[in-house]
Amino acid sequence: MREGDQSKIDLLKQSQSLAEVLELAIQFEQAAAKFYRELIPKVSKSLRWLVESLADEEDEHAQRLDWMRYHPDLQAAIQHKITTPPTNTRFSDAIHTPELQEVVDDQALLQYALGREQLAMEQYGFLAAEIEAGKINDLFKWLAAEELEHKVELEKLYYEIVHHGGV
Repeated sequence: MREGDQSKIDLLKQSQSLAEVLELAIQFEQAAAKFYRELIPKVSKSLRWLVESLADEEDEHAQRLDWMRYHPDLQAAIQHKITTPPTNTRFSDAIHTPELQEVVDDQALLQYALGREQLAMEQYGFLAAEIEAGKINDLFKWLAAEELEHKVELEKLYYEIVHHGGV
């Protein structure tokens, strides 16, 4: 290997195309939606509305990301390389959702959902800061804001359950 080749290889490992970023984000959102849908009949009735809402919102996120991936005006833009987000490995790992029996009660469900929302918020926030202004940037800003909103709502519910004995 010539001098400088390793730094080029390292740089390539630290970047990825927007198409790859979109694909990973779609998988993340689809996995979450599927997990929440399967969880609906297993959660307490007091939280069923929340799990249904989370599933619907994750589906919407996946649809918007998928639309972006195939939008004809954006094909050149999504081939550009960007810096890989520092949360990318954890984000990728989160595609593999836990077994349903691992989420045994309302508190465990809320902890899991809070972790996903935090991770998504960090991932999308980094991407929004990294990507040039335009439709793709707008989408990641919107997604980061959505995830923050979900996190705040979940934190309120978590506080009610843990500190006040239920919703």
